[in-house]
Amino acid sequence: MAWVMLSEIQSKIEATKKALRSIGYVVKQVSAQEFYDYMTGEIFSEDPTTLDDVLGSEYLMVHELVEINELKKMGRSIDKRVIVDSPKTVIYDAHLTAMETELNYALNKRDYFWVKIRLRQHKESVLDDDPNLPEEMRPRAETILEKFHKVIQNRKKIG
Repeated sequence: MAWVMLSEIQSKIEATKKALRSIGYVVKQVSAQEFYDYMTGEIFSEDPTTLDDVLGSEYLMVHELVEINELKKMGRSIDKRVIVDSPKTVIYDAHLTAMETELNYALNKRDYFWVKIRLRQHKESVLDDDPNLPEEMRPRAETILEKFHKVIQNRKKIG
């Protein structure tokens, strides 16, 4: 893989780490190679999101970087097989933490439109149509939807 791409990934990682510090989330060491391997590795469900999509969106960068960081905090090695080789509860735990952090970050930036889009995607792709979602993770996934939906609803009443 081209050094130029790894260099671009590394600079996006650094910018995203800085952005996450603004909401009190600290990312440990995540290399460009780990990020690339994670984004291009094997997965157990369909995901139309590409590496380019993620690199082009600060919110998706936040999401993926938090996911990787959470997996590393749980002792997982980040490679092309980490998703398929880890228990689904571990993967969903990281995903739900990443979703919550991404939504908090978007709220912090007052990007309510993004929050609405992602809540709809979360409901459709995780709660309504994900056969891999471990049943014990469902309540947490539902709580995230309800919590952020309330924030958006309350904002409409105020604003």
